[in-house]
Parts: sequence; structure tokens; C-alpha cells
Amino acid sequence: MLRIDLNSDLGEHYGPWRMGDDESMLETVTSANIACGFHAGDPKTALATVTTASARGVSVGAHVAYPDLVGFGRRPMTLPADELEADIIYQIGALKAIAHAAGTRVSYVKPHGALYNSIAFNEAEAATVISAIKRVSPELALVCLAGSPLVEQARAAGLRAVPEAFADRAYEPSGALVSRAEPGAVMHDPELVAERMLRLVQHGTLAARDGSTVAVEAESICVHGDSPDAVDMARAVRARLLNAGVELAAFSGPAHA
Repeated sequence: MLRIDLNSDLGEHYGPWRMGDDESMLETVTSANIACGFHAGDPKTALATVTTASARGVSVGAHVAYPDLVGFGRRPMTLPADELEADIIYQIGALKAIAHAAGTRVSYVKPHGALYNSIAFNEAEAATVISAIKRVSPELALVCLAGSPLVEQARAAGLRAVPEAFADRAYEPSGALVSRAEPGAVMHDPELVAERMLRLVQHGTLAARDGSTVAVEAESICVHGDSPDAVDMARAVRARLLNAGVELAAFSGPAHA
């Protein structure tokens, strides 16, 4: 039987400011990437989101980022290696404590935004992030862009690398994501997205923006939680996969400690 994980970026509320419908997304996905306060989120939000994830058997991951609340972590930054390493360790550690209090555990790490895109191809910065994760726990998996050099770099360093595809993002023929600055970078038709993800799971390919076929080997699919149509998108993907006989399960195994 074909099997895939569905993940989403959650816990991104900040004080009275709300982003996304975490409750509905946690009924749909199998893994939740929880904001650790550097690009979004706050302690109260993190605890509430992780508690709900734990109750629903959803796996929890630390969604680490550059220290960039104003830019939502999407602005490139150049940090000294020791500073970046400390930032990553701090974020994972904070979420590990929250997860413990909620009766679950942090199973993996997924970098966010500009950090995610940078380490996919920047070997030196990737090495810093890998080192930070290993210093916390070499048992943590690292979710990374399918087809990027980071996948093999993480594996060579002894981490489990989990390649992921993006349900609502357009792809370049090279396998890279189309920049958000480009028109058509983000898709909004739930049925089209669902059909694309079924093709991905069944055949390991997607249509690039120029119409060519690009191979994408993924163990997880990200359905973003911060767009207005996020819930409809996630539900459509989930339904299409289940109807086709695909098993949906967290790549990291049971959620509870």
C-alpha cells in the first residue's frame, strides 16, 4: 500500500493576532510543524497547539526559523554560525519542554521560510543546522526539500532526512520551488492541487510550471496553514489520497512519548 505523511505549519498565532485555522488543520494532517517563536507563535499558542496535536495523535515537529517576526521568517539573513546554531538549539529546546508538558514529544525539525530555502543548497549553513539538531538529539529527523543537496548531506551526517513536496507550490523544471515573488508560485484550486498530489504519490512526478515533468521523491506533503483556502486545500488532498487507497500516517511513528 502506498503511504504518505501530511504536514502543516501551525501554531503561528501571536498574541491577539490570528493566522490560520489550527483546529481544522489538526483534524486533517498527520504531522504538525509548530512555530517556535522566532518567525511566529508565542508560548501560549505553542502549548495549546501541541496539546491539541497530542490529543489527536498528530506528530509534532519544531518549525525553527531565523529571528524575524516582522518578516515572518521569509527574509534572507546571514548569521554567524555560532549564533544560528544557538538559535536552533534554543527553539527546539523550548518546544521539547512544551511537548513534554502536553504529553507528547518533538519527533523532527523542519526549518521555516528563508532558512529552509537557504540550507537546501547552502552546504555551510546546512552543516550548522545539522550540528544544532544533533547536539539536541541525533534521533530527530530533518524535513527538507525533496531533491535538494541537503537530503544527502543530512544523511551523511547521520540524521534521518525526510524529503517533502509542497501541495500548493509551483515547481521549476529543476525541482526547486518557484519563488513567491513570481506570479503563479502559489496555487489556490483545491481539486487541482489534490490531483497533483495523487500523481506525486502514485508516480513520483509533478508538472513543472513550463509543463515539463519533474521527478519528486517525497515522504511527506506540506499543506500550508496560512492561506485563506488552506483548510479546503488540505481536506481535498486528504480525501483524494484516501479515496485512492493511500495510507496517511506520520513518518515519525506514534506521536506520544
